[in-house]
Amino acid sequence: MLGGVETRSVSPVFVGRADELAVLTDALTRAAGQEPQALLIGGEAGVGKTRLTEEFLSEATRRGAVVAVGGCVEIGAEGLPFAPFSTALRGLHRLLPEELAAAAAGQEDELARILPELGETARGPHDEESTARLFELTARMLERLAADRTLVLVLEDLHWADASTRHLLAYLFRALGSGRLVVVATYRADDVHRRHPLRPLLAELDRLRTVVRIELPRFNRAEVRRQLAGILASRPDEEFVDSVFERSDGNAFFVEELVACRENDCRAGLTESLRDLLLVRVEVLPDAAQRVVRIVAEGGSTVEYPLLRAVAGLTEDELIEALRAAVGANILLATPEGDGYRFRHSLVREAVSDDLLPGERARVNRRYAEAVEADESLLRAEERTIRLASYWYCANDPAKALPAVLAASVTARCRHAYSEQLRLLERALDLWDSAPEEVRSRLRPADYTEVYPPCGCDPAATPLHRLDLVAEATVAARFGGERERALKMTKTALRMLEDGHDPLREAWFWTERSRLVASLGRGDGWEELARAQELVKGLPPSQVHADVLVRAAGWGMLHNPGPDNLAAAERAVAYARMVGAEETELNARITVASMLTDAGEPEAGFAELHTVLERATELGLTVIAGRVHINLSSQLEAMGRSREAVELAERGVELVSRSRLLDTEAWVCGNMAESLYNLGRWDEATEAAGRTLRVGQSAAPRGSASARLGYLALARGELTEAATQLAAAHAHFGTHDTQPQHRIPLYRLAIGIAEGAGRIADVRAETTDAIAAGFPLGQHRYAWPLLLASASAEADARGLPAAEAGRTAALRMLRDAARRLATPAPVWTAHADYLRAELLRAEGLDTVADWTAVEAAIRPLERPYLLARAGHRLAEARLAAGCDREDAADLLREAHATADRLGSRRLREDLALLARRARIPLAPDLPRAAPAQDGDPVEALGLTSRERDVLRLVAAGNTNRQIAEELFISPKTASVHVSNILAKLGVHGRGEAAALAHRLRLFVPVAG
Repeated sequence: MLGGVETRSVSPVFVGRADELAVLTDALTRAAGQEPQALLIGGEAGVGKTRLTEEFLSEATRRGAVVAVGGCVEIGAEGLPFAPFSTALRGLHRLLPEELAAAAAGQEDELARILPELGETARGPHDEESTARLFELTARMLERLAADRTLVLVLEDLHWADASTRHLLAYLFRALGSGRLVVVATYRADDVHRRHPLRPLLAELDRLRTVVRIELPRFNRAEVRRQLAGILASRPDEEFVDSVFERSDGNAFFVEELVACRENDCRAGLTESLRDLLLVRVEVLPDAAQRVVRIVAEGGSTVEYPLLRAVAGLTEDELIEALRAAVGANILLATPEGDGYRFRHSLVREAVSDDLLPGERARVNRRYAEAVEADESLLRAEERTIRLASYWYCANDPAKALPAVLAASVTARCRHAYSEQLRLLERALDLWDSAPEEVRSRLRPADYTEVYPPCGCDPAATPLHRLDLVAEATVAARFGGERERALKMTKTALRMLEDGHDPLREAWFWTERSRLVASLGRGDGWEELARAQELVKGLPPSQVHADVLVRAAGWGMLHNPGPDNLAAAERAVAYARMVGAEETELNARITVASMLTDAGEPEAGFAELHTVLERATELGLTVIAGRVHINLSSQLEAMGRSREAVELAERGVELVSRSRLLDTEAWVCGNMAESLYNLGRWDEATEAAGRTLRVGQSAAPRGSASARLGYLALARGELTEAATQLAAAHAHFGTHDTQPQHRIPLYRLAIGIAEGAGRIADVRAETTDAIAAGFPLGQHRYAWPLLLASASAEADARGLPAAEAGRTAALRMLRDAARRLATPAPVWTAHADYLRAELLRAEGLDTVADWTAVEAAIRPLERPYLLARAGHRLAEARLAAGCDREDAADLLREAHATADRLGSRRLREDLALLARRARIPLAPDLPRAAPAQDGDPVEALGLTSRERDVLRLVAAGNTNRQIAEELFISPKTASVHVSNILAKLGVHGRGEAAALAHRLRLFVPVAG
């Protein structure tokens, strides 16, 4: 309405940012090639970030890009959740309504949390994955929208960004993988002090190679001269240039302000204070215009015209005249949509706001609050509650502020903006004691919290308690990823409950503390759960009692499965039924069913899991259905039913990915990776484990995925990669919560790495520790492969001098451990047979009959890698015994083909060497190699005759000096030979070389 009446204080000439503009326009070009671009523009207030952005957007528009701009909003001490994204997406909704609707199709209820125009938001679920789901959906929507058009998204004033906006921006910068999208964010660098919440994000983004950061310097003198020439439309006087440059110090905005002051003849009012410089043009406005400017300064970054009219107390003509004066002085600007006003520069708004008297500020905020309460149409619904809370808070009215802040916290929760919900709840706790008792007594938990009081009272009739807010804030902190703060809140709450008068509340906080302690790696959570169980003991059935029992049973299932924990889980089911908590009951039934399977009743357990799945699907409880898919696919694998496990996991991934249950998806994918590995579908297993790492939000599924990748690397013969993945898994799992399902696989991986490196002492140490830690009920699926790996290492090291000491004790330990392990399915019976044969091989007592039985037990199991390894050993035994060579040849060829298909370099080389030693061609249609050429097994390794002699002595444990004495060469020459041998064998040390020689039995004759 008044956009054309401003005086000219802005240069029409774009000055001094050619290099920066070139970087931005280059990003446009790259984005056009389906490479999403991310850029950060930083600089002090007034240095020219907005002008650079405007020039870039003009160029983007000229090239046909679709442009959307959103700014972070400073409202009191709180920012609006997702404000810049909401504004930018609203702009896209106006520009591309049909395209945006198509990009959001099927997820409108979730995406409405950021863009309310898409419809009603879903009621839930609220959990630690909620925000991640919303972020993922937003990223995918933007990718779809930018699939066939260049889309430029600009987010301004990131220094005011709320935590949810910062987290979403960081997610987008990492997750965007395709589309013609450019995301630009600007921030005020001089505001980002050491403790500013934006600072960690900037440091994090600096480490991403995909993010370009542009820092704008101040203008030099020549650039100030060009700016002045553009503003004045003439060559400026050099004395004036010197004066302006000295006073502005090259800040583009201050240059404009100094020129404007000279043009308006207000030099007499200037002082050396920059604050006064910002206020001087406000002070020469008419009184009504000054009053309006002060009102706008307290209204927020932008004030809607109807709201301003309601607050100003002027007639419409008077208000328009006042606005005309403020816009004409280039202090206020009309918004691009024409529905409100904002300051041309935020520095002026801050100066005006700071200049208000405390009582004046409170009065203005009260008038804003009263106007918004009187007319709901003045603001959009999604902004109303947040801004009302800020206005009442700044009005210093606790009676009005407390319910307003609580209502705003509900709005933040509905948008999955848990960090903002937490800040608002903390503000409510600060207001609690100041608010009158009659106000507090009218508040109800049902209106403001989802964590209802655990006392069994009606949340719609019971007054809100301070501890209800602490409980809600604890959960908000956990959902928002601020677990440290959540843990501190539980400590505060438990201190408040020390009098023992409210055992149910106390038990709830101990249960929450158990969860937090475990997730932070401070312990396994059992001590806290034990306290909670003591508190509910003897009390009437309640939701809290049921929750405590369910969590305790789940803890027992993971840490110490057995009859006692099964009974606890069954008790939890009964309690949940008594209090009508069906979701809790279904969770408890999953635990019961899983423990039944571990206890040797798999069919009963499977049937119960399927029943729970049907009921959860019927009720729309996707989180429960997802947990069923995790546990059922795992239990199927435990019984050797890998193909069924994969099929179920695939259905589970489809289900939970639609609801963006990211951690659940990660667990299901991890289980699928394990089953695919056993089925010999290694490329698919690698992809499933990689997906777990991509989508997993928590440490545990990511640790399991690293372990799966470690197993794959080990089986392929990639020891360095296996060791890297083992270290990653340990880092994810931590040291304070050693669940058997996590601990045992890592021991097995460490054993395999040590065996591959020829470190038999380390193999024994890892095995001893693993057996000492124990193999609880249901852990046979991890224990059998561990014992088998250790036994194979002992057998491969037979004859190695360093391995002889302690061999008897090691083999006895393995046999004793195996006797205590269950074999509830054919696959584990086959493992037991395999282990027995390897132990005999370690003693040189294995026979063809032993390996024939192993191979026959494994063949029907659909375990190609295991079968190939058993085939290798059976062929080796047949050749050593002088049996039919054709049978051995068939076994070698079959195993070699499997190893080749899987990509197991180590097994393939072992088989090839055995074939060469026995003069058996692995391709049956090729002629047999001549004995004179292939009779020497060492020759296949490319070693010379002298290196063969050296390797034989290395395998016997000789030092370089002993080798030199034996072969009548110098120790230096012996050292050179050893180095050459290590290089040809592809090993890292003498121990590995000796282990390889013994494993391949290079110096043991094979029957030919």
